[in-house]
Amino acid sequence: MDTDKLSKFAKIIAESNNIVFFGGAGVSTESGIPDFRSEGGVFSSRAGLSPEEIVSQGYFITHTREFYEFYRKRMLFPEAKPNAAHKYVAKLEQKGKLRAVVTQNIDGLHQAAGSKAVYELHGNVHRNYCMRCGKFYGLDRILSCNGVPHCDCGGTIKPDVVLYEESLDGDVIDGAINAISQADTLIIGGTSLVVYPAASFINFFAGKHIVIINKSATFADSRAELSFNDNIGEVFAALDKMDII
Repeated sequence: MDTDKLSKFAKIIAESNNIVFFGGAGVSTESGIPDFRSEGGVFSSRAGLSPEEIVSQGYFITHTREFYEFYRKRMLFPEAKPNAAHKYVAKLEQKGKLRAVVTQNIDGLHQAAGSKAVYELHGNVHRNYCMRCGKFYGLDRILSCNGVPHCDCGGTIKPDVVLYEESLDGDVIDGAINAISQADTLIIGGTSLVVYPAASFINFFAGKHIVIINKSATFADSRAELSFNDNIGEVFAALDKMDII
């Protein structure tokens, strides 16, 4: 890891008072949750079906049992724990440096690490609701049964996650864009910025510093003041050892 860049990053954090963290699947891979599209990722293990087909609204409605078979095996990781990245981001918030987390992940690990202001663009697997009466259920309801989970009223339970063909929640979008537009520093981590419309939200940033931490290049690298092609957990663990906040 480039220690000079790390020192510059530490200085940016020390001087910032309104940081927003924008994260993707790479934030949680170090917690044992595979990303969606890389070799060996979630979708590469389901030959013959595209990502859009597997986790689309239409597939959920017409192949609900098959959806849940895949969903339980490939998208639920109840034993996963927050890693150094989740913990450092939460620490930034606790110290008054970070104002919001905007995440594309659905695992709830930011909240598990202690983050409070979290905008979940694609929902959360720990929230599930009855499509008939609206009653909410935790993840245990999904894990404790085989086949399609049903509400006490008999209705089908659906994960509160945004499937393909579904729109993002308007209030979440507004909150995320508002936070990004007011930030003085935007840290982008664990995302290649290829999922839209989420990736377009960084265009609302008008602050001073952009820092990108991702193992591969992104379209926003040219805008970044600093760019790390390292594991995000390692970068934040190194920052934590510097004890700058």
